[in-house]
Amino acid sequence: MLKIEHIGIAVKDISASNDLFSKLFGKVPYKLERVESEGVSTSFFMIGDSKIELLEATSPDSPIAKFIEKKGEGIHHIAFEVADIDAEMKRLQAEGFTLLSDIPKKGADNKRICFLHPKGTNGVLIELCQSVRTPSEEMK
Repeated sequence: MLKIEHIGIAVKDISASNDLFSKLFGKVPYKLERVESEGVSTSFFMIGDSKIELLEATSPDSPIAKFIEKKGEGIHHIAFEVADIDAEMKRLQAEGFTLLSDIPKKGADNKRICFLHPKGTNGVLIELCQSVRTPSEEMK
């Protein structure tokens, strides 16, 4: 793992939460995005070298809706950047961790993602993230 990529915070109302966190951080989110595969709307704030991701459910049966129903708003996950998500998933499976998907999914902020089951990580939902390079970045 290379670094903490971001901390995800589950919120009921992303618009109100964007206003609140904009006041807190003194800046607006740099990106708003809907991720259909995860049933969320997201926004990202850059704080120094760190990111905060706000997540709002887009349907009552999404993982974020279920999380908020059970635990309320708050920290949902910690994401770690990895260089090769496929290799890292294989390594972690070999170490005995349970992955919540067999293959990486398309995530927000131009990432391939996979989550580890929190029962095997002391109750913390861990996300693995690998940046997807764009064709223009490949040319550099």
